[in-house]
Amino acid sequence: MSATQIMPALFLGHGSPMNALQNNTTTKQWQELGQTLPRPRAILLLSAHWLTRGTAISTASRPQTIHDFGGFPAELFAMQYPAVGAPELAKQIAASLSIPVTRIDSQGLDHGSWSALVHLYPEADIPVFQLSLDQNLRAQQQFQVGRELRRWREQGVLIIGSGNVVHNLRALAPGSPPLPWASRFNQAVTEGLIAEEDQALLDYKTLVDTGTAELCHPTDEHLQPLFYLLGSAFPGERRLLFNNSLEMGAISMLSLQLG
Repeated sequence: MSATQIMPALFLGHGSPMNALQNNTTTKQWQELGQTLPRPRAILLLSAHWLTRGTAISTASRPQTIHDFGGFPAELFAMQYPAVGAPELAKQIAASLSIPVTRIDSQGLDHGSWSALVHLYPEADIPVFQLSLDQNLRAQQQFQVGRELRRWREQGVLIIGSGNVVHNLRALAPGSPPLPWASRFNQAVTEGLIAEEDQALLDYKTLVDTGTAELCHPTDEHLQPLFYLLGSAFPGERRLLFNNSLEMGAISMLSLQLG
């Protein structure tokens, strides 16, 4: 990667942990991304599955693979993603932010991270670390943290947000077509991303009719990685949407590549 090249940034709809084991449309797209993106110096991940009060960053030198789920096959629990961390880089990034950041050297990689990384970078040969989703911050403030992270894209860091544009586990219906409210919200987000209406997306509860956002997100931790990711965007850079589908009625796989 040249000194002037800016690393892309990604929001990935990660769906079920079972994607780690499967060869499907979603995972094939992840594989293709790993083969075509510029090789990053390191990967900074923001996952829906690491929530904290106050911002935290992982400084583990060898982050463990966390199996933070239940009821899945033993083969999934046996999976490991043995990438090294990037403790010194993590400390530099923490120091560059305008908010206090707690360094945690015991934090591993949750399934929102490694279930995609096993396809993106199966050799696990790129350093990986995570920044938590700060539940004390509003969407606009999370966007601002993303804005402060943006300059690290110019220094070879691939920023990945892992979540879902629609995520309602209570409404899941395997084999079901997309639920109408899930489709309406997913389409509104799709249009907002294309039109670069980021402020409207931060105020996501007003995107469509009353109550739809709450149906799509009984809790919104799966949408929050998108707020950070949008903050990391450079003005006018390309936005590529992919994997734009709804699974089991109420899980959106809509994903975004910046740059």
